[in-house]
Amino acid sequence: MDNDNRRASRRTEVLSKHLLPHPLTTTALLSTSNCLSYSPPELSSSNPVSFDTSRMRALLDGHNLDDRDWLFGLIVQSPLFNRQERGGRVFVSVDYNHSMEQQREETMRRIGYLLDRGVFRGWLTGDGPQEELRKLALHEVVSMYDHSLAVKIGVHIFLWGGAVKFLGTKRHHDKWLRATENYELKGCFAMTELGHGSNVRGVETVTTYDSRTGEFVINTPCESAQKYWIGGAANHATHTIVFSQLYINGGNQGVHAFICPIRDSSGNVCPNVRIAECGHKIGLNGVDNGRIWFDNVRIPRENLLNSVADVSPRGEYLSTIKNVDQRFAAFLAPLTSGRVTIASSAVYISKIGLSIAIRYALTRRAFSMTPNGPEILLLDYPSHQRRLLPLLAKIYAMSFAAIELKMMYVNRTPESNKAIHIVSSAYKATFTWNNMRTLQECREACGGQGVKSENRIGPFKGEFDVHSTFEGDNNVLMQQISKALLGEFIVCQTKKKPFRGLGLEHMNNPAPVLPSQLTSSILMSSEFQLDLFHLRERDLLRRFAAEVSQYQTQGESKESAFNLSYQVAEDLGRAFSERAILKTFIEVESKVPAGSLKDVLGLLRSLYALISVDEDSAFLRYGYLSTENAAAVRKEVPKLCTELRPHAFALVSSFGIPDAFLSPIAFDWVGSNAWSSAQH
Repeated sequence: MDNDNRRASRRTEVLSKHLLPHPLTTTALLSTSNCLSYSPPELSSSNPVSFDTSRMRALLDGHNLDDRDWLFGLIVQSPLFNRQERGGRVFVSVDYNHSMEQQREETMRRIGYLLDRGVFRGWLTGDGPQEELRKLALHEVVSMYDHSLAVKIGVHIFLWGGAVKFLGTKRHHDKWLRATENYELKGCFAMTELGHGSNVRGVETVTTYDSRTGEFVINTPCESAQKYWIGGAANHATHTIVFSQLYINGGNQGVHAFICPIRDSSGNVCPNVRIAECGHKIGLNGVDNGRIWFDNVRIPRENLLNSVADVSPRGEYLSTIKNVDQRFAAFLAPLTSGRVTIASSAVYISKIGLSIAIRYALTRRAFSMTPNGPEILLLDYPSHQRRLLPLLAKIYAMSFAAIELKMMYVNRTPESNKAIHIVSSAYKATFTWNNMRTLQECREACGGQGVKSENRIGPFKGEFDVHSTFEGDNNVLMQQISKALLGEFIVCQTKKKPFRGLGLEHMNNPAPVLPSQLTSSILMSSEFQLDLFHLRERDLLRRFAAEVSQYQTQGESKESAFNLSYQVAEDLGRAFSERAILKTFIEVESKVPAGSLKDVLGLLRSLYALISVDEDSAFLRYGYLSTENAAAVRKEVPKLCTELRPHAFALVSSFGIPDAFLSPIAFDWVGSNAWSSAQH
């Protein structure tokens, strides 16, 4: 009984503390609590702007800044682009609450708005590098608003229109280009099939020539030959470019491209054409991807895009390019522009993700270092700096590389096409992989706020994941790069010629000799960094050649030997891409006069170089660095992050992205989540 009484007494005492009034009233408790509030990072002495951000933006965008700002303004001012007010600011982004069907129709209405305001002027009918650069700049702005809108436009202009322009001749240009630019028709691009994606040479669609009627006859001979993932096909496209095996008099002349109507002007599917929906996707639901079957579809002989090869009225096959491989490569020319735009788009999306995550980290606090002390800004934690600032350095490096790629593309010549194909493949793979990694890190760095669709980073992951397989699987592209480099190596070795082009001239020099002990000053040296990257690339190219040769001496075919050497091939593809990026960064930096802008570029370049070394085990695997020197590289990375921390706000501000293209958590995240905002 005594124990029961004691337990009852203790319970009564505990309950009384909960139920009886506390000496401090509720009001008093609230008044002594300091609530968090938002403080703009630009007002903090921790974020000095030590360099000219407008000059930095000019370096990062490279071209057509006024055109970009003009289109930013057109988008922000129109209610068609889903203007929303949050925390006293206006933001524009897609409403993902809408159904797939609604998103598709909104995409078409937005295209109409841009068309009426002259955005697409000269995109196909204009000539020269300046017209092409304007087109690329405006397309980049569109992709920053909505990937579906950019892809829908890209399929119509860059793929359909590009195929007509580059694979067609005057008769096609006169008939189709202006009509395409003005959206008098809607084009799509039917290359991919259910059974064949990256292996375009293996597509199974069959086209034969009927010399009696002067027509080509297109057929889908089996289910695996159905055209698949064709953007625009499900709802809107009236015409398509069909990539098909061409048979003349029973002989296969390989893959060719044909213009084929698939709907009439009223939107009715054409006779003998069948179209089905691809269905809901993890992203890009504003694009109507469809599947197409052809059942003895007849088109005029003139619908063959004939800049590479032609068929006479009597059925004679005519081509000035006799080599089958070269002819096939010429038919893939339109894909180069796609890889250029994808690579550049990936860079700009990473910029948005980093702008949001870094601005949030400059105003969001968590935990304190001392009892009752102030909570610490996220970006003042070394671990948070290590998560975001190396990615920031990478995106600066990739921005400069993307500009160089665009300049190569708009100034292309027949002699430079091979180099553009190799570099665009390397950058498309490298930049899109980096974009997905960046978005994931930014999403996590924003905690639960990163999950909200209005904060953009989460939806971007679903929208841009497709880039890794879009217009060439990244892994396949990286192996193609290594195969091309191997070809250059073999030619130079067998003909005893010096290396020329693709940045491989360093192969003509003796191998660099690195210092045995790496100090901070050595690690920061651009000469050392480039030597280290050259050493990796030249050694991997020689290893790759030796491994392929060894497999061949063991009886493997050339293709089999290449496939068996895929690990070294992937290492080499990465080495080529990262060296090319670093070389471009160094060239950009060298043209900037001495001063604060050059100083911060030097920090960014060093951080890009050293994080690339730290993340690639090849430097240890093949002995380019000792374990001690690899550890020295790793220790230097957080030091550089600490040096860049005061510049973080200015560096993301230099991207020149309008506030409306960011998200609420990039600004007053307290106000945008307040009760008053919820009611509004």
